[in-house]
Amino acid sequence: MSAKLLAVSDLHVAYSENRAVVEDVRPTSDADWLIVAGDVGELTSDVEWGLALLARRFAQVVWAPGNHELWTHPKDQNTLRGEQRYRHLVDFCRSIGVLTPEDPYPVWPGAGGPAVIAPLFLLYDYSFRAPGTSTKEESLARAHEAGVVCSDEYLLHPDPYPSRDAWCRARLAYTRERLAGLDSGVPTVLVNHFPLRRDETAVLRHPEFAQWCGTERTADWHVKYRASTVVYGHLHIPRTTWHDGVRFVEASLGYPRERRAYGFERSWPVQILPAPGGAP
Repeated sequence: MSAKLLAVSDLHVAYSENRAVVEDVRPTSDADWLIVAGDVGELTSDVEWGLALLARRFAQVVWAPGNHELWTHPKDQNTLRGEQRYRHLVDFCRSIGVLTPEDPYPVWPGAGGPAVIAPLFLLYDYSFRAPGTSTKEESLARAHEAGVVCSDEYLLHPDPYPSRDAWCRARLAYTRERLAGLDSGVPTVLVNHFPLRRDETAVLRHPEFAQWCGTERTADWHVKYRASTVVYGHLHIPRTTWHDGVRFVEASLGYPRERRAYGFERSWPVQILPAPGGAP
């Protein structure tokens, strides 16, 4: 069987049902790669358990962090915050052979390739503002009024940056420089926990939550950086959409209650390359 590039996100292994699902994940061949687009868990021990398990099974695992991995949770023995917490997770990934946004971008050598797999860590800058608001402050106030406030406001610390949006700006500058240096003749698979386009958040039940879902500054990255596919998570609404001929795959497992509400089982992990069904 030929090798496949597969993707998952939002494993949230603190839930026993999700941990059981992850324990059952198997490659289709010894050469399969797996993209993990963030939110393995909140506690460092859970993140390490999940990534180590998957790294033992797949030929290569590529990880991009989600917001939950960056939380300094009161139940976590690891009390690192912000950039230090992220670097701790990068160091752990490197110790088990998992590639991160800080490593050279690998090239997928199998069917549907070659393609540069680019795991990104970009965060958000509150530019996906709540409807009818024009500033970050107004948008946050609207979210508090609606009772729809992301736990990041209390658990995701931006240290040493003055704010999460300042950290986002630094990550955007760093990532643009790296992507600009890629071979223009090779397509990419862009991987980010947060959606790169605001219109992906239109399906949210609470539009106020969109401000914690990305940045307007990446709206054209799928074209600018020659993506064949964009992989993301965070929304917990698994689906595939198309923009400018580029496939966008939301690869979330999500919470058990959400899967029960869907009323269907999606094929998971999601196949990225070769593109299923002869998709362009």
